[in-house]
Parts: sequence; structure tokens; C-alpha cells
Amino acid sequence: MTIEYTLQDLPDVAEKIISNVAGKIILFNARMGVGKTTLIKEICKHLGVEDIISSPTYSLVNEYESNDGIIYHFDFYRIKEEEEAYQIGFEEYLDSDAWIFIEWPEKVSGLLPENSINITINLLDNEKRILSF
Repeated sequence: MTIEYTLQDLPDVAEKIISNVAGKIILFNARMGVGKTTLIKEICKHLGVEDIISSPTYSLVNEYESNDGIIYHFDFYRIKEEEEAYQIGFEEYLDSDAWIFIEWPEKVSGLLPENSINITINLLDNEKRILSF
């Protein structure tokens, strides 16, 4: 599926993603500043998260309570080796039935299950993005 959108379209985009993915482990692929965290915030809001949603760049993982259970939001931008993901128990998170959103998944590619859903976001211009999954 491919979706062209602007920031105003994010609620609809979040709904389409949640309604059309076949699993709960979603990998967000995009360069810096394209809007991975912004999209994840909207998906979390769509799932009923009422907490403040922020990028876990320094903590590596944030946990949110949603209407559909726990959501784990990972940001692996700062890690240098997959071993760092092991150290925080990443494999145990993957074994849960929780929603798992991962920014910079290429940093832990050897640890990701085959059933992960890849979302790629590209910037078309200052306002439009194109997303595919």
C-alpha cells in the first residue's frame, strides 16, 4: 500500500496503517527529520494512548498504555551494535503480544522477526510525504 500525505492527513494515515497491517511489529524506515516519530505519535493516539508520546532516542524504549494493551516504542538511532539491544532485553519485548514500533530498525536488523511490517517514508517536498508498506 502506498499513501501520499501531509501532516493534516496523519489521523487518516494512522487509521489506514492500523487497519491494514498483518502484525504488531512495525519498522519505520526513513532518514532523519522525515517524520517517523510524528507518525508514531499519531498511531499511538489512534490506539488510545493518553500519555505524552515522545521519541525514546536516549532511553531507547518508551512504554505506553493503550486501549489495545501495551505499546513499546524503540529508537535505535544511538546504538552502535546489536548487542546494546540485547542488553535491554529486546528479544523479550519481541516475544510479547504488544504493539512494537521501531525507529532505525536497520541498526538491529539481525534481531528482527520475519513477520515485521516495513514502513518506508520519503519526503516529496516540505509538506508532502509518501509512505509505503
